[in-house]
Formats: sequence, C-alpha cells, structure tokens
Amino acid sequence: MSVSRSRAVARAVARAATVAASAAAALALTAAPALAHVEVESDDARALAANVTVTFTGEAESDTAGLAKVQVVLPEGIAPGDVALAGAPAGWTFAATADGYTVGGPALAVGQDAVHRITVRRLPDTDRLVFRTLETYGDGHVDRWIEPPGDDGVEPAHPAPVLRLAPAAAGTTSLPPTTAAPSLPPAAAGEGGGSSPAVPVALAVGAAFVLAAALGVRRWRRAHGRGPAG
Repeated sequence: MSVSRSRAVARAVARAATVAASAAAALALTAAPALAHVEVESDDARALAANVTVTFTGEAESDTAGLAKVQVVLPEGIAPGDVALAGAPAGWTFAATADGYTVGGPALAVGQDAVHRITVRRLPDTDRLVFRTLETYGDGHVDRWIEPPGDDGVEPAHPAPVLRLAPAAAGTTSLPPTTAAPSLPPAAAGEGGGSSPAVPVALAVGAAFVLAAALGVRRWRRAHGRGPAG
C-alpha cells in the first residue's frame, strides 16, 4: 500500500472515530436520567384512595446552605383542610396556606435532603397529581419546582413533582369536600355580631305597656272630670 493511500485510510478512520464518539456522547446525554429535584411517592397511589400517606423528598442542591422550608401548592381536588402532617425533620412545623401548606424550621445540614410526609383524606379521581413545590434554603435562596410536564414528554427546566395514580378501585366513591366550620349565628355572635332577637321583643312589650298605661290614665281623668290628659 502506498504512503498516500495509507494516510487517506488513517484520516478516514480518524473521522469515523470522531463521529462515533460524538454520537455516543449525544446518546449518553439523552439517556441519562434527569435530576429529580423533588420526588413524590405514595403508599397507595390510586385514584380515590383514602387516608393516603404521600412522601416528598426535596433534594439539597446547595453547597453553602441547608434547606429550611418547603412550600407545596396542592393540586385540584385536595383542599388544605384534607391534609395533615405525618412526619418531618426534627423541629419543623406544619402550617396550612390558602392553596396548600408549608413545613419548615431550623435549616438542615448542607447536603441533607428534606423529607416530609403528609396524610391526605382522599385522593381525587384523576391519573396524575402535580404538586408545585418551592424549596427555601437557610440563606434565603428559593428553588421553584413548579412547571408541570408537557404532553411531549420533555422535562421542563424546573419540573414540579408528579404523582401518577392507578385507576380507582371498583365501587369507590369520592368523599364530600371539606367545609369550613359554621359561623356563629347573629344571636350568639357577641360583640360586633349583631343584636339578640330578644331585644326587639322586649322593646315591643315595653311599648305596649307604656301605651296601656297612658290609656288608663286618660280614662281615669275623664271619669273624675279632670278632662283629657295634657
């Protein structure tokens, strides 16, 4: 084989090796699992399942501060009143919000994941639940995992944790929605809550008594020649 042909073959092999390496790198990037950020799982991931424990694992992604608070926006079909705290890091407390809840407390150690559990009264009748979640670190930095997955299967830049649900068991029905405690009626509202119905009744009785007394005095004056009352 001539020298020129040997060089041509070497260049062709080098080009093929470069193309193969690039393809392998692209395939590896495509197949690599995406960062979880916040994971969610359940002990009974079925539509309409009752008294379900849902576990959230918020991954610590800061090299300088620990996680101090997790805020969760509940999906449609789960009201804040339907949720109770089942477990959280030591010292962390639970508080309901208008659209979900927060759980937080002393900042965790740097690199420690924040794991907490809630009990849900009943899951809604759907095939997936999207829990938009905000993670706050001890230095005030906030990671917002709030983007639902798209229909094209491509993971967004800040994916919200999603709980996939199996179909409901046969014969399972939904529970009535949680309602707020009834307010006090006006009669028992107390200060600033309106007057008692006994007040107008007493006033009416008093007015009738005064009218009757006035008529009696007027009749007495006429009977004794005193003339009409002035």
